[in-house]
Amino acid sequence: MSNEQMVESVIGADVEIVGTVKSKGSVRLDGKLEGELVCGGNAVLGRNAQLKGNVTATSVSIEGRIEGNILASDKIEMKSTATVNGDIKARRLSVEDGVTFVGRSEVNPKAQNTPPPIH
Repeated sequence: MSNEQMVESVIGADVEIVGTVKSKGSVRLDGKLEGELVCGGNAVLGRNAQLKGNVTATSVSIEGRIEGNILASDKIEMKSTATVNGDIKARRLSVEDGVTFVGRSEVNPKAQNTPPPIH
């Protein structure tokens, strides 16, 4: 595993953020975020995560709630406890039984959904 993949920021369950969160690495959100989440790596929304805003990342794994659009350059993974209200776009999609998803999806393995670079 490269150093870039190992970098992970964690936003704990007791944290509430209003604004944009940008990271060159991966981010795990267990708290609340009202704003945009932009990751150069992966985004993981834990079971207690509540996000009102858009997510852009390499891959996105969702166990909690999101109200916003998701753009993943690789994969979106919705776990059984996930609630997603918004449009999604990715090269690959995985949806477990029990997911609530309201929105449009565009899944195209041949697409080049490259997230913007993080500055």
